Amino acid sequence: MATILKSSEREFIENPNKIDGFRLFSDISKIKKGVEPQNLNFDLRQLNPGQYCAAYHFHRYAEELFMIISGSATLRTPEGLEVVGAGDLIFFQMGAEGAHQLYNHTDEPCVYLDIRTFFGCDICEYPDSNKLLIAPTFETFDKDAQLDYYAGEENIREKWEQLKYKTE
Repeated sequence: MATILKSSEREFIENPNKIDGFRLFSDISKIKKGVEPQNLNFDLRQLNPGQYCAAYHFHRYAEELFMIISGSATLRTPEGLEVVGAGDLIFFQMGAEGAHQLYNHTDEPCVYLDIRTFFGCDICEYPDSNKLLIAPTFETFDKDAQLDYYAGEENIREKWEQLKYKTE
């Protein structure tokens, strides 16, 4: 079945839980039409002047593609800063090489299509703040808190002994 999301039916609303400087708006027409992609996630975004799209990040298990529909913004990648504008396509590969962030340096809104693969889960890494985010639960962790796989498992025999007595 094809679902048409008419431009005349667009309604941009602010994404919840954002803070000053990161006020991003998304078109909710796909939600209103009941579009629920399983593997191809997409959103039409509006980035207003003086705002960042998200914290500088990369995806470990997703590729992403932006198409600038109107306006312009400054793109941050590992290579530095570059101005992008209407008609530009920007592909972000998985991993640190695909790190990105948009900032609207202009006086006009920048509207762009954000398309990303999604196969059930992803891990986003944030180099500036040293965080990891697990999607889709949005649990966020400090990367420095990484533990050895067997940390806390040293007393496994005692745990089994406790369980054994409960079953007798």
